[in-house]
Amino acid sequence: MTSGTRPRRRRLEPAERRAEILAAARHLFGTGSYASVSTSDIAEAAGVARPLINHYFGGKRELYLEVVRQMMIVPAPVTEALPDTTMEQRLAIGVERWIEVVERNRDAWLTVIGPEAAGRDPEIERIMLEADEIAADRVLEAALMTGVTEGREELRAMIRSFGGMLRAASREWLIRGTLDRAALRTFLTDSLLNLLKLTYPAVLAERRGSDGRTPPASSRSSA
Repeated sequence: MTSGTRPRRRRLEPAERRAEILAAARHLFGTGSYASVSTSDIAEAAGVARPLINHYFGGKRELYLEVVRQMMIVPAPVTEALPDTTMEQRLAIGVERWIEVVERNRDAWLTVIGPEAAGRDPEIERIMLEADEIAADRVLEAALMTGVTEGREELRAMIRSFGGMLRAASREWLIRGTLDRAALRTFLTDSLLNLLKLTYPAVLAERRGSDGRTPPASSRSSA
């Protein structure tokens, strides 16, 4: 296809067409900005008529919010069909799958976590909060800890906080180049394991101690 030639339109099922529009929007918002990308640009890149953007998403803003949601919410495949093995191996595989998703969508990911996207818009903030809650679910699933009840809210809070560190670490990898892919994987996996195996039991021990109960044998030094 020569430069300036519109992609040939193909007959697709609605779900496939919607996915194509999302992919085109993800690429354009990643390489540009919200303000610089028009619905006409997206329609041309996706090979569809502009009214289809409104038909499937309602407009440019709604499409942008869906791109943010798609990038921020940890997809189910990250933790689906994990092998029946140890927590350590399951978490390592989950982290590796997440890195692969970010690597495939580098520009869109950086746009979504950048200063233009986060922290100013109530709807985007709601998406971020939802993403943090789903990420906590995914981590507990991967770690075989979905049945945890004691200290559950504290544990989920710590996992949500880990998400902020994860986004910062991805910038070190993708923008600064201070962490390579292997270092990022090790850093994230080990940090998550320490949170679950050392920090969380220590928080429980401190809380039990403050309640006048005997702390468990496991602690930072003995775990």
